[in-house]
Amino acid sequence: MTETILTNANIVLHDSVLRGTLVIDGTTIKSVSEGVSHAPSAIDLEGDVLMPGVIDVHTDNLERQVMPRANARWPALSALLSHDAQTAAAGVTTVLDALCLGDLGFDKDRLQTFHDGVRDLDTMADTGLLKSEHFLHLRCEMPALDVVELAEPVSQHPRIRMVSFMDHSPGVGQYADIENYRKMRKRHGSTDAEIEERITRLLDQRAKYRRKHREALLAMFAGRGINLASHDDQTVEDIAENVADGIMISEFPVRLAAARAARESGMTVIAGAPNIVRGGSHSGNVSAAELVREGVVDAFASDYVPAALIEAAFYAHDKGMLDLPHAVGMITQAPARMAGLPDRGVIEAGKRADLVRVRVFQHIPVVRQVWRAGERVA
Repeated sequence: MTETILTNANIVLHDSVLRGTLVIDGTTIKSVSEGVSHAPSAIDLEGDVLMPGVIDVHTDNLERQVMPRANARWPALSALLSHDAQTAAAGVTTVLDALCLGDLGFDKDRLQTFHDGVRDLDTMADTGLLKSEHFLHLRCEMPALDVVELAEPVSQHPRIRMVSFMDHSPGVGQYADIENYRKMRKRHGSTDAEIEERITRLLDQRAKYRRKHREALLAMFAGRGINLASHDDQTVEDIAENVADGIMISEFPVRLAAARAARESGMTVIAGAPNIVRGGSHSGNVSAAELVREGVVDAFASDYVPAALIEAAFYAHDKGMLDLPHAVGMITQAPARMAGLPDRGVIEAGKRADLVRVRVFQHIPVVRQVWRAGERVA
């Protein structure tokens, strides 16, 4: 197989940036060296950044393609292909598609999205037609009545890389500010009476089922080597419960105290890249930039905008929060560890040739080329 030589690049290694040349042999990185290659076949990257392919451990972007507009559901397989094209164009070569099991009245069609997503991934994964490599991240809504019965049939799926335990009850986690919850439901057309009935019903449901369902799912995924994550941790007590249950990833903590407690307890912490790019949380919770400055973030996830990952990493570097290798590592090496994918996430000989070429224009990183396993995909 013909080698691919990429030269005159600022290559982001795990601890430094090297102006040099990278050689791809088949699907893997053959060598990385300082200096410019003069081989006739060498591709001049013109001083652009060459970094590892991005690994996104949590994205809801498939849901956005399924429902591009209210009451306009898109055909499922077409939505998956659109989602795949967007992730690759954003430099995401490995993606954990976050699919919801259970609903607390936010989107009655989420169950269909879950079933369609698993089916279509099974259909497409081995065709060679997807640009990014896709795995599953099961988002389990603890107080939902049907969450356990939904999880059981897919619990042995070989593409599961992460399971997160969520609780989107009013007054909890992301919706800790119950007045904001009321305003949100009102914007969606609910009357005051309907909102109060909903809050009472959901809090009663939470009291009855949250812990019961959590214990059932902990038992279901025990001993599988699947990383378990909490979601929207709010308090030190939330973190203590996680650690006691063997949950060692805190995903999108909503308070600084929770993030600090997570790190002090040995948990790894994921922050939302859109929070960095937008300059704050869309729901009034802690700023991800504050968490980064406090040194309590291990990785970024795109949450709902795949392109936010590279932009967040470069923003963190540009604003002096992190050096470039560390910032890039938060969207490559750290999530690779979380997802149990040791063959990628860093540029070094023998690793998979998942690579992204980036040029910064007016402080915005622009993805110019993407390779997955040595093949150009964007």
